[in-house]
Amino acid sequence: MIFGTLPSGETVERHVLSAGRLRASVLSYGAILQTLEVSGVNVVLGLPTLEDYLTRSRYFGAVVGRYGNRIADGRFTLDGVEYRLPVNNGPNSLHGGTDGFDRRVWAVSDATDSSMTLTLTSPDGDQGYPGTLTASVTYTLTGDALRLDYTAETDAPTVLNLTNHSYFNLAGGGDVLGHVVRIGAEHYLPVDDDKIPTGELAPVKGTPFDFTVPHAVGARFDGAYDHCFVLDGDITVVEPVSGRTMEVTTTEPGVQFYAGGMLDADATPYGPFAALCLETQHFPDSPNQPHFPSTVLRPGERYTSTTTYAFTG
Repeated sequence: MIFGTLPSGETVERHVLSAGRLRASVLSYGAILQTLEVSGVNVVLGLPTLEDYLTRSRYFGAVVGRYGNRIADGRFTLDGVEYRLPVNNGPNSLHGGTDGFDRRVWAVSDATDSSMTLTLTSPDGDQGYPGTLTASVTYTLTGDALRLDYTAETDAPTVLNLTNHSYFNLAGGGDVLGHVVRIGAEHYLPVDDDKIPTGELAPVKGTPFDFTVPHAVGARFDGAYDHCFVLDGDITVVEPVSGRTMEVTTTEPGVQFYAGGMLDADATPYGPFAALCLETQHFPDSPNQPHFPSTVLRPGERYTSTTTYAFTG
């Protein structure tokens, strides 16, 4: 169905997928996961109109890129050439810049009752990034899980870090401070005042960042999490009142755990801690930190990434 029309005249589509007890709606604008219902309960934050997505939120449910998370000072060097990016988060470039993949209309293909693929071509120089990049994301529902499969190819060396920016609330309302989180990560990335990693892979043991044993989001650190964890295993979130559980598995080396503390009810329909993000991805600022896993994609290579959200209860 038609969801709306952009000022440019581009049409935005809305597709509904269903399988078993899961039902999802996906927009071609930003490849946005607008709703995800588990046994009739919507567990992600979304907005009702295209105008809301244009004016009240950039990232709810969107696929962000070309580089998800932050790149320090909006610049990086690749093969001896410095590239400069739009700065949109203090001194840094965030989620691909001022006009990232979350603001684009993706082409829809291979849509079925339970699966759909969206494709986007990002031209050479787009937001300062080199190379013409063709990226795709496939949403697939099974009876109990949502799987996201990403692919990409480029005609020149570039950097790439795709992720989905859904906000989850397994209760379908209220805040997530009581959600209990376990993250299979023995290390996390400390950050400076601008939320750029210092370069250290710090042990979580003995810190508020130790989620190897489950903890409620609001039990420590005032719930103010917005940090990347170095994954050794899976992630589990439990909403203790309903008993609903989400298990996240991924091929990515890290996950950005954001507890939603900066959500602003004046700017969006949602206040602080209305939901949490688990953005599976490579590490922030990897193009400037060579000891981090590489995010470089070269011609002839094929980028692939898979993340699955499985639900019980």
